[in-house]
Amino acid sequence: MLKLTIALFVVVMESVSSDGSGVCENNIDRLCEISVKRCHHHHDDDDDEEKSFNPPKHALKLSAQKLLDSLPLDRVKDNAVRTVKRCVFSPSQPTPLRGKVQLAAVSQDVLKNILDLDESVTRSEDFVQRVSGGKLFPGSAPLAHRYGGHQFGYWAGQLGDGRAHLLGEYTNRKGERWELQLKGSGKTPYSRSGDGRAVLRSSVREFLCSEAMHFLSVPTSRALSLALSEEAVWRDQFYNGTVRRERGAVVLRLAPSWFRIGSLEILARTGELDILRTLLNFVIEEHFTAIEPSDPNKYVRFFSVVVNETAHMIAKWMSVGFAHGVCNTDNFSLLSITIDYGPFGFMESYNPNFVPNSSDDEGRYGIGEQANVGLFNLQKLLEALHPVLSPHQRAQAERTLRGYPEIYHRSFHDLFKAKLGLLGDDEGDAYLVAFLLKLMEDTHADFTMTFRQLSDVSLLELQKNSITQTMWALWDLSSHDYFSDWVELYIKRIKSQVGDSEENRHHRMRGVNPRYVLRNWMAESAIRKAENNDFSEVVLLLHTLTEPFVENENAERAGYSSRPPAWASELSVSCSS
Repeated sequence: MLKLTIALFVVVMESVSSDGSGVCENNIDRLCEISVKRCHHHHDDDDDEEKSFNPPKHALKLSAQKLLDSLPLDRVKDNAVRTVKRCVFSPSQPTPLRGKVQLAAVSQDVLKNILDLDESVTRSEDFVQRVSGGKLFPGSAPLAHRYGGHQFGYWAGQLGDGRAHLLGEYTNRKGERWELQLKGSGKTPYSRSGDGRAVLRSSVREFLCSEAMHFLSVPTSRALSLALSEEAVWRDQFYNGTVRRERGAVVLRLAPSWFRIGSLEILARTGELDILRTLLNFVIEEHFTAIEPSDPNKYVRFFSVVVNETAHMIAKWMSVGFAHGVCNTDNFSLLSITIDYGPFGFMESYNPNFVPNSSDDEGRYGIGEQANVGLFNLQKLLEALHPVLSPHQRAQAERTLRGYPEIYHRSFHDLFKAKLGLLGDDEGDAYLVAFLLKLMEDTHADFTMTFRQLSDVSLLELQKNSITQTMWALWDLSSHDYFSDWVELYIKRIKSQVGDSEENRHHRMRGVNPRYVLRNWMAESAIRKAENNDFSEVVLLLHTLTEPFVENENAERAGYSSRPPAWASELSVSCSS
């Protein structure tokens, strides 16, 4: 068989290092030396407590008291746009949408399994008003968070919640604590030149992708609802001077916490070290409960957990072909969950240089750069921690950061082995994955459906190359001159798995290789209908993406697992939202 020389995991898996050289050190201090389990939003309740819990079927009571009591608030009560100092939050009231507000869609999973609410509540006008910012849930204390960030590699100064309002926290029957936040709910002191609104197209995308990522088992914020009105919002979508009227919308989204790397950066940059310590202590005590508050090395341990889980998060992005599109430090969660869905994209034809964001001219946030950008962001987090670390602790944290490449590579490797149904370890596994990705790149094979169809095809069909055009992604892949060479290696590896069966392989692979992801053309189709008050495709997509591994008759009829339509290649998304 002809041997191919392929770099480890092709372009996507180029080694990253803390000095940006792209070379992973031989002697890496493993993060597993710091064994810290993060328990970021769960209280251990016994079975009796859960059974006795009375869910609020028609009401939802929040609390912001812990935030208000623990963290400094802006002393200036004016909502005017300004430079804000010496606080973590500014009180700010949502601005209701003008005109008749419509409820386009609701995540039943969030409604029932996170917020303990009955489905009937969504049929009331009161609910519509509360999830759109027209009325507040009981116990709400709306806040806008002050943070900064590095955007496209450069310090951008004060940013903050320019169109989002944190309402408060809800503790559900499982003891999970979730912060509810409105996005698109009006101006705050951090709105800069913005109008505080979000447009329908970006809101549809964030609502759907938040839920899609959860059901793909990627750490993520969640979304309860999508509401909209006829209120006019003016946007230059592609920054080409063409401003058009769009519809305003509000998403009610949830996360265990909305603190991000930029939350700490702005405090370190402005020298507010007392508040930096206060916020760090709060985050650790509330969301990293395995770390003892009295531990003198708690900040180093906190950093090690963030490094570890950020590496795993980005590897999971890669395993489903997801590119975030705008990985600034203000968009990177301290809890290592995916937040702030903007110009993201799920890769269609495999391309390690895929850039979803048309505003990203230099490709800084392309899919193949995400691991390196994650390292850059963690370096900025470490810089923000420097003022509260001793020289010895800084050295510890730097060693931890040098372990990031190994953690990422190992996670990526394990995820892609699972996508191929491989069990155990074999020295040829890295080559097998890299070989396949190279064939996919050369043939422009579809990322999602290549792996899904490999989950469905038999080894005999592969061996005989009896793939039909109905398996369109594999059909494209099989046109490569070296496809049969890869198949020979793959079959040999699968057959080495003693006791494994074809049925078990199919089952394993179908459980990790989705049939459906939120492709841009699917979102665009739903957006076009929604702009004309037809929310049927938003609902269809929501239903489809909550079971992405299961074949769905309505989704098949809509073409969600078929070749993308010709017009899909003409679509682009930008930071405009």
